[in-house]
Amino acid sequence: MAERKTTIGIETKKEDNISEWYTQVMQKADLADYTSVSGCLVFKPRSYAIWETIVAQTDLRFKQAGIQNAYFPLFIPESLFQKEAAHVEGFSPEVAWVTHAGDTKLNERLAVRPTSETIMYESYSKWIRSWRDLPLRLNQWCNVVRWEFKHPVPFLRTREFLWNEGHTAFATKKQAEDEGPEIISIYNEICENLLALPSVIGRKSEKEKFAGAEYTISLEFFLPSGKAIQGPDFHHDGQNFAKAFDIKFKDQNGNDEYAWQNTFAITTRVIGIMIMMHGDNKGLVLPPFVAPTQIGIVPILGKGDDVLAKAKEIEESLRSAYKVQLDEREEYSPGYKFNEMELQGVPLRIEIGPKDLAANSVVLVRRDTGEKTTVALDKLASTIEEELTAMHHRLFEKAKTFLEENIVSVDNYDEFKKAIADKKLVKARYCNDKTSDCEEIIKADTVGAKPLNIPEQEPSDGVCVHCGKPAKEYAYFGKAY
Repeated sequence: MAERKTTIGIETKKEDNISEWYTQVMQKADLADYTSVSGCLVFKPRSYAIWETIVAQTDLRFKQAGIQNAYFPLFIPESLFQKEAAHVEGFSPEVAWVTHAGDTKLNERLAVRPTSETIMYESYSKWIRSWRDLPLRLNQWCNVVRWEFKHPVPFLRTREFLWNEGHTAFATKKQAEDEGPEIISIYNEICENLLALPSVIGRKSEKEKFAGAEYTISLEFFLPSGKAIQGPDFHHDGQNFAKAFDIKFKDQNGNDEYAWQNTFAITTRVIGIMIMMHGDNKGLVLPPFVAPTQIGIVPILGKGDDVLAKAKEIEESLRSAYKVQLDEREEYSPGYKFNEMELQGVPLRIEIGPKDLAANSVVLVRRDTGEKTTVALDKLASTIEEELTAMHHRLFEKAKTFLEENIVSVDNYDEFKKAIADKKLVKARYCNDKTSDCEEIIKADTVGAKPLNIPEQEPSDGVCVHCGKPAKEYAYFGKAY
C-alpha cells in the first residue's frame, strides 16, 4: 500500500494566533476557499451542508409559525432604493451598483441587493388593501452583497453572504411587536440547540440599530479572540417603510391605516462563530446535530475482508438515523484517517479491527474530549445517541462558561477602559442618547469598542459610565468584528 502522508493538521495554536489558526481550519478542514473577488468566498460542500441544516431547521420553525417563503429580485431600481431616507443613508456606502447591460448604459442604476425592503415593499403596497390581507408574513432565503470596506474575514465578514430575510406586516403595533419574542426564540433555539452557541440577547443602541427600524433586538456572541460579533436579529420597523411605500389598508371601520412591519435574519456568519468558538488545536469541533458527518467509521484491516464487511454492516445499520461516513480508502493509513476526521470535526469515530471483530465490539472515540470507549455492538446504537447528546451539552456548557467568565461589570470609566483592554465583554450603565457623542468617544478611547446590545432589565437609577448623564439601563460593550 502506497503511503501518501503520515500527518495532517493545524500548524498554529489557537491561543497563539487565533486569526491564522482560523484561516488554517477553514481551508484544511475543507470548508471554504478564497476567490479572485475580494471578500467573496466559495462555500465548499462541507460548509454548505452545515448551512443546509441551519436553513432546514430554521425554515421548519418559520413554517410552523405561519411564515411562508417567496423570492424577490436581486436587482433594485435606484428610485425604489431612495424612497426610505434613513435606510438609504445606512446602506449607501455598501451598495454595489449595476450601471451597464453589455455596452449599453442603463437608464437607471440597479442596486445589487444589500437587503430587500425596498424591492419587496413595492409589491406589498399593491397586495395589501384590507385588514383581511393581514398579517402578511413572508420570508426569502437568498444571497446579499454589501461592499464593506472593513477587512474581510471568511464567514464572519464577507461582501457576499447567505441569509434569510423575513418581512412581515400587521394591522396593529402590538401584533407586530408580539412577533419579536417568537422570532428571537426561534433563532436562539437554532443557536443553542443546533450550534451549541450561547449569546447575550438585547436591544441595539439607537445608533447601532438597523437603518430604518424603530428598534433592533440582537443575539451577540463573544468569541475566544476577545471580540464580539452580532448574530441573528429582529427589527421592528414601525410604520417607517409603510409610509415611504404607501402600504395602507382599510381597517374594520373603513379607515385608512398604515401597516406595522418587522424584518429579521440569520446569516452564514453563524458558521464562522461556531468554528471559532468550538474549534481546538486539532481543527474543527462540530456540534453533532449540525455536523455534515456525525459518525466516521475507520476499519483497521487485517488478513481477509471480515473487518471491512462488518464495518459496512455497521454503516448500513446507522445510516437511517445518522450521517455516516465509512472510510475504506486503501491508500491512507488508519492514523492518517484518524487525523483527518479530527481535523474535520467529525463528532464520533468508530474504530474496528480484527481484535474488535473477535470481541464483537468497536472502539468509539469522541472528538471533543478524545475519550475512547469500547462498546459492544449490541449497545452501539444506544451509546451513540447518548454520546452525541452528551457532546452537544458539553460544548454548549463550555461555551456558556466562557461567556459568563468573560463578562465584567464596571462602575466607572477607568474600569471600563481596563476591561476592554483586557479583551472582556463589559457590562456598564449607558445613557443611550442618540444626540450624545458617547459612542464615538468610547470607540476612539478604546480603539474600537462599542455598545453591542442592551439586555431586558428592570430600570434603576444610575449614571452613564462615560458621560455621567442619567442611565436607567445597562449595556454590553466590546470590540467587534
